[in-house]
Amino acid sequence: MTAAVFDIKDISLADRGNDRIEWALNEMPVTRQLLDRLGKQKPLAGLRISGCLHITTETANLARVLTAAGADLVLCASNPLSTQDDVAAALVRHFAIPVFAIKGEDTDTYYQHIKAALDHRPQITLDDGADLVSEMHKTRAHLLDNMIGGTEETTTGVIRLRAMARDKALKFPIVAVNDAMTKHLFDNRYGTGQSTIDGIIRATNILLASKVFSVVGYGWCGRGIALRAKGHGARVIVTEVDPLRALEAAMDGYQVMPLIDAAKISDFIVTVSGDKHVVDRRHMEVMKDGCVMANSGHFNVEINIPALEALSIEKRRHRDYVDEYRLPDGRHLRLLAEGRLVNLSAAEGHPAAVMDMSFANQALVVAFLAKQGKQLEHTVHSVPDNIDKEVALLKLQSMNISIDTLTAEQQSYLSSWREGT
Repeated sequence: MTAAVFDIKDISLADRGNDRIEWALNEMPVTRQLLDRLGKQKPLAGLRISGCLHITTETANLARVLTAAGADLVLCASNPLSTQDDVAAALVRHFAIPVFAIKGEDTDTYYQHIKAALDHRPQITLDDGADLVSEMHKTRAHLLDNMIGGTEETTTGVIRLRAMARDKALKFPIVAVNDAMTKHLFDNRYGTGQSTIDGIIRATNILLASKVFSVVGYGWCGRGIALRAKGHGARVIVTEVDPLRALEAAMDGYQVMPLIDAAKISDFIVTVSGDKHVVDRRHMEVMKDGCVMANSGHFNVEINIPALEALSIEKRRHRDYVDEYRLPDGRHLRLLAEGRLVNLSAAEGHPAAVMDMSFANQALVVAFLAKQGKQLEHTVHSVPDNIDKEVALLKLQSMNISIDTLTAEQQSYLSSWREGT
């Protein structure tokens, strides 16, 4: 089978991509269960769905679940450097899913691909960063009346969509899959933690032990990165603007200080803040020679790249995904993956076992939207608690872990206020 319309790098990569998709599925037991269950139930029969996601082996297995459930699916990339070209080819050739994604695509091509996904006239969207939803509202408003709803996979996208909802600009309901407990507690912490360190090591091959490693932002992603860097023997610094998170980082045993002070002593600075220019010119002006900067937040705006370009007098690419900038005073600052997601650009993204939960949430939420989306308010909604708990239970079962259940007496006690000391 071959999808009729697509834009990928090389269709001849399809067989290799298919092998890797199957390998990932081995680590995704919940997804396998949903592939069978939803494939029989067909809750998405006849629905047009467009997904703007990282085109990885794990995403491919989500796509398999959605199409097995009856969806008419089109995919585009949610980041210019996160596409795995062999996976894109496999989706087209082996699963007849149109894909518009090429690793390293320029900004114009990236938005052409988003527009191609919108040409599908979706009724449900899957987003990772809210570019698809944003572009629909800005340039394809005529599609909004047919929309049932959408999902959002990442913190940055949820922030953007909540801003749209506050401004009364959001014209269909969104379910924030990112905020499901089985997503952010595991995907963001364990997935981002491992994959970010993986990307940094693959890109640089620099030993982390004994190095000063600063994490900018101590949300769930920052917690995971700090934990894994510490495990490699790095001396971890956390920088924050939120006093509660800063306090938590200190209680977790990390050194906490302003970034302007950390920049002077850091060998690595990794951003996971979700905000713009958190590493700015003033930080670069005091960074130690050889400092490596990387980003695992969604967009490539967390590090002020124009400021870095303006400060430098020479730029060299010593290794894939490593650009070294020479400053007039002789210092060298290194930027990984052009400031884009280092874990997906220089490595393969989150391990399949953790994405199993995130994408199980996605699939079940899409089925929920297909059934109830038209009745939902046009705002950002939480994942229904029963879906979150079902994913957790399915994951535990796949790990051969059993848990206790409440007795009738215990349930009664927890729902009553009458019984006390």
